[in-house]
Amino acid sequence: MRASRLVQLLLILQTRGRTTAGELAAELEVSVRTVYRDVEALSAAGVPVYSEPGRAGGVRLVDGYRTRLTGLTTDEADAVLLAGLPGAAADLGLGTVLATAQLKVLAALPPELRGRATRIAERVHIDAPGWFHRPDETPTLNTVADGLWHDRKLRVRYGRKDKVVDRTLDPLGLVMKAGTWYLVARDRTAIRSYRVGRIISAEPTGESFDRPADFDLSVHWSTAADDFAQSMLRVRARCRIAATHLRLLRLMNEPVAIAEAMATASEPDAAGWVELTLPSESYEVLAHGLLPLGEYAEVLDPPELRARVAETAARMHALYTD
Repeated sequence: MRASRLVQLLLILQTRGRTTAGELAAELEVSVRTVYRDVEALSAAGVPVYSEPGRAGGVRLVDGYRTRLTGLTTDEADAVLLAGLPGAAADLGLGTVLATAQLKVLAALPPELRGRATRIAERVHIDAPGWFHRPDETPTLNTVADGLWHDRKLRVRYGRKDKVVDRTLDPLGLVMKAGTWYLVARDRTAIRSYRVGRIISAEPTGESFDRPADFDLSVHWSTAADDFAQSMLRVRARCRIAATHLRLLRLMNEPVAIAEAMATASEPDAAGWVELTLPSESYEVLAHGLLPLGEYAEVLDPPELRARVAETAARMHALYTD
């Protein structure tokens, strides 16, 4: 553990130059006293590191010194691919490994490229989850990931909305969508997606499997996601919307539904109204998506949806009428 920390300390100093003991302690998650002990250990090992006293002081390496300890371990090389998603790396148990890998990559760069990489990292932050999103509890994620890394079959217990099922799966990929983890896996009949937060238990069977040579995770997920979104659009309604309120319509409905609707939209008429066909998963959902537009949206067809919106509007009127 200490050897790993000493390497990390050395790489931080090589990458950033002079750094205060407090900053080092915070990053390494140790005390300031431990930092100074580690500095002494590096010095005793022949590393030209020293401390500068005073407000502008800190710990630094002699100018021009470069360590050769920049080769990535297997885990670090894996973690580099998650460099833009530290939260995802931490979920997979690669958070600390990722930090060390990034330091090694930066330390191996020429000074001018290292400075550019550091500036970009300081100015760009990726926050994958959507707003007001509460992440799933995923106690089985590490077991699932281990099976994925080593092409090992998994026996899982999965909770659906109506029942719990047992499955033996070949894990083919993990996808993080809006902060939620999904396992893409092959069962006896097809390749399916499983929400990791709904996996109640997972254990290796001890058997390995042959990963399909032609399987492309990103292509599969993109196709599956599009198919799922389209499958949810079960009903359609012809509507009349004030052009001034199309923006609100976009906010109240799913992007895939809006894309289809706008493809059917007419040019605004003389009164500034647009006719379009709006898809949705049900008339109930569609009604609730239109009601916030108030008098700026009218259902033309089908009659049952038009009646539902009228009835809801009448109940709202009665609620607010003395």
